[in-house]
Amino acid sequence: MVFANIGLLLLFIPLAGYVVWYIMQGRHKTPAMKVSTASLFLKRGLKSYKNYLIHVPFMLRVVTMAMIIIVLARPQSTNRWQNTEVEGIDIMLAMDVSTSMLAMDLSPNRLEAAKQVAAEFVNGRPNDNIGLTIFAGESFTQCPLTVDHAVLLNMLNSVKCDIVAQGIIEDGTAIGMGVANAVSRLKESKAKSKVIILLTDGSNNRGEISPEAAAEIAKQFGVRVYTIGVGTNGEAPYPYNGHVINVPVEIDETTLNKIATITDGNFYRATSNSKLKEVYEKIDQLERTKLNVKEFSKREEEYAIFAIIAMAALLLELLLRYTVLKRIP
Repeated sequence: MVFANIGLLLLFIPLAGYVVWYIMQGRHKTPAMKVSTASLFLKRGLKSYKNYLIHVPFMLRVVTMAMIIIVLARPQSTNRWQNTEVEGIDIMLAMDVSTSMLAMDLSPNRLEAAKQVAAEFVNGRPNDNIGLTIFAGESFTQCPLTVDHAVLLNMLNSVKCDIVAQGIIEDGTAIGMGVANAVSRLKESKAKSKVIILLTDGSNNRGEISPEAAAEIAKQFGVRVYTIGVGTNGEAPYPYNGHVINVPVEIDETTLNKIATITDGNFYRATSNSKLKEVYEKIDQLERTKLNVKEFSKREEEYAIFAIIAMAALLLELLLRYTVLKRIP
């Protein structure tokens, strides 16, 4: 157990002084009533159970104050930071989220199929630093490189095409921007193997950086790009205004091939769910390299039990002081 505000534990010093003061005061306390002899009160038969409870309220008060100090110090349970050396590579997933990804030639649609296979891929590589970039007419990082795959998978699961409909980003396909954004997350990496897995269902029609220029940037930083064109051949069913219409499938294989060639990667075409899974399985065979990973588990607050003890001790002290041990003025 660790404390978020460990300095507050120094309050135990004045608390200890308070205890010492109470003990010393008790030794020098003068009688409240003078009598000629106290023999009558010292007879064993006249001793009340209250004699044994006289110091209990003070002890309860000390317990209350001690528990309050601990609560203020915020006790937390956590695993300590640990540096480990594992086999892995740094991978950025660059995923197209344009509205065309709602086409249903993959089940239930291209985006959901891509998310499902990508999640399986992430689960199969527990030691890799993996991040997620999404793009349509623009691009931004959904999740930076991390070994905390639970966070990554939550972010991946939250990806929807409706961010275009909501006006968060423009519709379209900015492949170059998607690659460039992913490269920006990998350029400072110390790993010998840095990879981008780019998945799209269209051709570049947006963005200030062309796919070829982005590929050259990736090459300069030693990043390999594996490109995936997802979608069937010919036409694909697409939901439109409550109906399903057929739309042509237009994937710029030439550009995707060029990106892969420039960066020493590979181009794959996935025309079905099973083909898409096969693509990720092939990429899963990539070389691995040694990585130094700093691991840690999330801290959890543990103050509740101490707060309950403090409350119980305080209530019990008040109960004793104003009932059994009530003083008459």
